[in-house]
Amino acid sequence: MPASDKEFVGSIPELYDRLLVPMIFEPYARDLAQRAKALGPRDLLETAAGTGAVTRALSSALGSDTRIVATDLNEPMLERAKSQMPSGTAITWRQADALNLPFDNASFDVVACQFGAMFFPDKPKGYSEARRVLKPGGRFLFSMWGRIEDNEFADVVTRALAEVFPADPPRFLARTPYGHCAADPIRADLAVAGFGKIEIDDVRLQSRANAPHDPAIGFCQGSPLRGEIEARGGIGLDAATEHAASAVARRFGSGAIEGRIQALVISAAA
Repeated sequence: MPASDKEFVGSIPELYDRLLVPMIFEPYARDLAQRAKALGPRDLLETAAGTGAVTRALSSALGSDTRIVATDLNEPMLERAKSQMPSGTAITWRQADALNLPFDNASFDVVACQFGAMFFPDKPKGYSEARRVLKPGGRFLFSMWGRIEDNEFADVVTRALAEVFPADPPRFLARTPYGHCAADPIRADLAVAGFGKIEIDDVRLQSRANAPHDPAIGFCQGSPLRGEIEARGGIGLDAATEHAASAVARRFGSGAIEGRIQALVISAAA
């Protein structure tokens, strides 16, 4: 995985939060928060918190009885998350690498991570860190996107960009967010990290956007896909985004649109 796949900088956090979060992240954030609530944690750590979709859902579901510590590798994403949190909410924010967590052993009842593990350059190491900071019997709850073909907006945008750059198609979405969707390797890596009672649920939902430009701008300009497009030169970022928006409109329509999304939601016991 290129280092650029983890660069959420510049205007990316704002576009990501404004367009991608309500479109694809919030439905799964609510699901993960309810799973965490059912465990009744007193201390919860969130890794790869991004712009705070899960943090907000967790805070709402768990209330003040649970101490929530939210971390992310990218400080700009964390700053965006802080700015979107309702006033008076008690969250501890900390910049941290999920592969080298700055917390003592056995500090948390639950570690939650929504759509962040795909970015771990060493997944067994990331899972081992989650297990290290969990109390005995604690739970690691996390999610991974399924196949890109089962996540329709992302798939259409990726195919459209391949038309624009046929000699060197931008492959960020297929390579990283949607490139780690096989259940057996996930189970194997968790077992290497020492987890047991591994449960993997296939969760299929609907994604909604106000217009075809929302997924086009969200993916092309609000994710590290932006850097891949800009590096190729040619027609430029705005024209490539317009081509993707046209492809989305041809597939789903010109007004408010819906498309399928699919993910794996994993629970593993320390």
